[in-house]
Amino acid sequence: MLNFEKSKQAFQESSRYLPGGVNSPVRAFKNVGGEPLFIAKGDGAHIFDIDGNRYLDYVLSWGPLILGHADPQVVKDLQAAVARGTSYGAPTILETELAKKIQAIVPSLEMMRMVSSGTEATMSAIRLARGYTHRDKIVKFIGNYHGHSDSLLVDAGSGVATFNDIHEAPGVPEDLAYDTLTVAYNDIEGIKQVFSAHGEEIAGVIVEPIAGNMGVIPGTADFLQTLRTLTSEAGALLIFDEVMSGFRAAFHGAQSLYHITPDLTTLGKVVGGGLPVGVFGGRKEIMKWITPDGPVYHAGTLSGNPLAMTGGLSTLAQLDESLYKQMTARTDELMTGIKGAADAHGVPITVHHVGTMWSYFFNQGPVNNFDDVQKSDVTYFAKFFKALLQHGIYTAPSQFETNFMSSKHTEADIETTIAAFNAAFDDVARTK
Repeated sequence: MLNFEKSKQAFQESSRYLPGGVNSPVRAFKNVGGEPLFIAKGDGAHIFDIDGNRYLDYVLSWGPLILGHADPQVVKDLQAAVARGTSYGAPTILETELAKKIQAIVPSLEMMRMVSSGTEATMSAIRLARGYTHRDKIVKFIGNYHGHSDSLLVDAGSGVATFNDIHEAPGVPEDLAYDTLTVAYNDIEGIKQVFSAHGEEIAGVIVEPIAGNMGVIPGTADFLQTLRTLTSEAGALLIFDEVMSGFRAAFHGAQSLYHITPDLTTLGKVVGGGLPVGVFGGRKEIMKWITPDGPVYHAGTLSGNPLAMTGGLSTLAQLDESLYKQMTARTDELMTGIKGAADAHGVPITVHHVGTMWSYFFNQGPVNNFDDVQKSDVTYFAKFFKALLQHGIYTAPSQFETNFMSSKHTEADIETTIAAFNAAFDDVARTK
């Protein structure tokens, strides 16, 4: 049995100073019980906790670390950048270079603004959509999480689903909820009805084309094409939230898989190479409405800071189609192995994966929306998560989250992980 005593003590101390002992809620292990691991370091595909335990890591800082932990080139480039200063509050060539690199990979971002988080990116995109269209209403989908800004917390997934019903959450004004219309994910008839009733009032539709905050659930091609058609006809903007799926679902993002060009796109995670960063961008005529060119205000002291730009440039420079082919093949192999292990143990399971994103639901399936996700056996998940930890596998500590593959996960790591899943199914069976 692995010993977590130092992590337990660290959590007791942190809880004296931080709400819930953490700076982001899902880290607290509330969904699975017990105390969170406190991490000492990461190396490639592995993390090490302060008790000295080593794990194969499939959380990867919730997605950014597509090159694994402490990639040598990224570390070298960041060390050089730190020596030149951490922030200037003035323009650098790095910002332009990263923007050019992003545009070359995701051409729909004709113009963009760098920010410091995915939440800031989606919040700013919503403000821009409202300012550009002179309308107030936003449409989002139940179970899609777009950060913790007020307008977007209505019917969110991810950590929100783990902790409470946002309709009862204090701090979100009712009038903001009134201007946010929600529809079930992948519900074509539902979104048609909303546009029939409110089309002239809708500023934009924001959607995760590959949902990642209720586990991995791909939008159907018909659903996403319907969004493109309805928004175009109504004069509303289509916003693809690719904070998670960007550089994860595919090299050119989820929009390349569906051959749909959104009006605005938000990015984050991978695009910063592990440093705090976000991006919102799209059609030039829309982005020109952002200050100082236009009247829609956005500012940020650390926006485009040289460390985040360096992390992004160093990471994106190492990505190409062949690397995605390798990572996707390993994700495919892992999913096949997990499904086979569950089937062999008679455990109902549904596995989903797109590119380097993957998740498993203790649910017979199908799983196409948030209602389907909520039918999953979260009690079994909590037991299974703890069993996996004992076998050295670190996955997301919530049924409502996504796991990831990195370029540093080897064929041997995949075999080890599948063996650990088999062993964890045995362990849970013995505790019944």
